[in-house]
Amino acid sequence: MVGRIPYDEFSFFQENAEEFGIEFTEAPLVRREQVEVAPSCRLSALVWGDGPPEFVLLHGGAQNAHTWDTVALALGCPLVAIDLAGHGHSDPAPSGSALDLDDRTPEIATAVQSLAPNARAVVGMSLGGLTALALYANCPDLVSRIVLVDVTPGVTPEKSSAISAFIDGPAGFDSFDDILNRTIKHNPTRTVNSLRRGVLHNAAQLEDGTWVWRYSRARGLERDPGSFPDFVPLWDVVSTIQKPLMLARGMRDQSVVDDADEAELLRRCPSARVEHFAEAGHSIQGDSPVELARALSDFASL
Repeated sequence: MVGRIPYDEFSFFQENAEEFGIEFTEAPLVRREQVEVAPSCRLSALVWGDGPPEFVLLHGGAQNAHTWDTVALALGCPLVAIDLAGHGHSDPAPSGSALDLDDRTPEIATAVQSLAPNARAVVGMSLGGLTALALYANCPDLVSRIVLVDVTPGVTPEKSSAISAFIDGPAGFDSFDDILNRTIKHNPTRTVNSLRRGVLHNAAQLEDGTWVWRYSRARGLERDPGSFPDFVPLWDVVSTIQKPLMLARGMRDQSVVDDADEAELLRRCPSARVEHFAEAGHSIQGDSPVELARALSDFASL
């Protein structure tokens, strides 16, 4: 009999809150919703609260909506965190690649229109941030403010090499300890408990007891070795932005934003706000979630 590790995706919120000193008096109201965005393709989302969502949160490549849990707890307001196609509980990309913004942006627009058409800000980390720029270019009425979390169109294979090496690692693992240990090595500054939660949200145990990443099970996230999407045209989108824009930049190793990227963003959008997070790397929502939530709340209230 293969030992099974139980998993309830809504059972970790108190643990999240206690680790980061967030007051926790009762379990938050969180539910899953599915939005059909194309024939036989649904995007899944976590809907926090029962009021009109104030934020739309888009995760990075090879992540899922639960990456925002601690940020959502710290914000304490209604919001929506969406699983991108081929990630989390969303269906695989119906055509092309999960990384192809031309194909994926209309799907995100449909989900945002359905779940949070009047959100105060669209917040995207890494691939999610680039998706937010593409969403603004195609459906500006759905984007009141934009927050880019540690990403600009200046991201390159070289800047993201350490992250890509982790994502492109083994397709499967013999045990939970194997997949957790690999994750710990990639994130040495995080607590083991936080990484354990993250793995449980982002991986699945198969019938034979082995483990696979959720994103690696979904078609559409595969790519040829050495290939990298061309995000450079999104710089032109930055130049056209007429809405408030903020860049949240991690200042530790694994950030994919450098000084030249920050300068280019400000050259193209002089009104942009830039926030540095000294204790965060690429995944600011995991490294400094309370500080990020504070910055988001302040930015969205302007």
